[in-house]
Amino acid sequence: MELLRTLLFVPGNRQNMIEKALHLHADALVLDLEDSVPISEKASARAQVRDSLPKLTQQGAAGVKRKGRKVFVRINSIASGLAEDDLEAVITSDIDGINQPKPATGSDIKEIAAIIERLERERGITAGHIKLIPWVETARGLINAFDIASASPRVVGISFGAEDFTLDTGITRTEDGSELLYPRTMVVIAAKAANVIPIDTPYNNFRDEAGLINEAALARRLGFEGKCLIHPSQIEPVNSIFCPSPDEVDHARRVIAAFEAAVAEGFASTSLDGKMIDIPIATRARRLLMTADFIAGK
Repeated sequence: MELLRTLLFVPGNRQNMIEKALHLHADALVLDLEDSVPISEKASARAQVRDSLPKLTQQGAAGVKRKGRKVFVRINSIASGLAEDDLEAVITSDIDGINQPKPATGSDIKEIAAIIERLERERGITAGHIKLIPWVETARGLINAFDIASASPRVVGISFGAEDFTLDTGITRTEDGSELLYPRTMVVIAAKAANVIPIDTPYNNFRDEAGLINEAALARRLGFEGKCLIHPSQIEPVNSIFCPSPDEVDHARRVIAAFEAAVAEGFASTSLDGKMIDIPIATRARRLLMTADFIAGK
């Protein structure tokens, strides 16, 4: 089971922020070479990220690898002409994967995957070690979301990028986000069909914790399993949202107990608290308990 509840983006040209990220407890750190880095600083940011990667895969002076935390790098898009240089700089065994912006089709994923495969081979990295999390953030990307999500076995998740998506489509963003319900749902469906993790768009007002919690809760209801973050203060609230609560765990246990008692008596369904329990509901309860146990073991 992969745990990608919180993916914190860290500007690749800000060494002070990279140093602070050493001590943060996001499920994944994503060093950004794309939108947060000005064109004039792309080359220097690339070198800075490359040199910082060994530290980010360790915890403190003892050099113990931080348990469970992933390290990704968001490269620039294929269309920018910078993607291959980014990959040449950062593909090492110190990273877990690449965050790929603005793919339009699965062919864009395959192009990046082929470069990664070559670099793994040349650098003695275990084949398939470097994973991919592409973004769905254009109209074409949304139409081809399943193609993108299933284009390579390296793909472990897909992220929805609302800012670029609304820019591309001319949709006006609102506080309640109702205009994004369809694309969000389509990203989740594409991810689930491809058996990868759907990850929701960042919440940009990092001072509005209540708004963040509401949006993350909506994302979880829609089927997302995590959320991209832009500020360390967002880590704890979002980790909590994407972790089953004690009440949910207790209810899931009661559901399974009631269902198993019914099965023992020869029935395929029963009821609990006035609501029907059948195979899909019992299966959902088991999955929730598996998630809770996995998180507790981290």
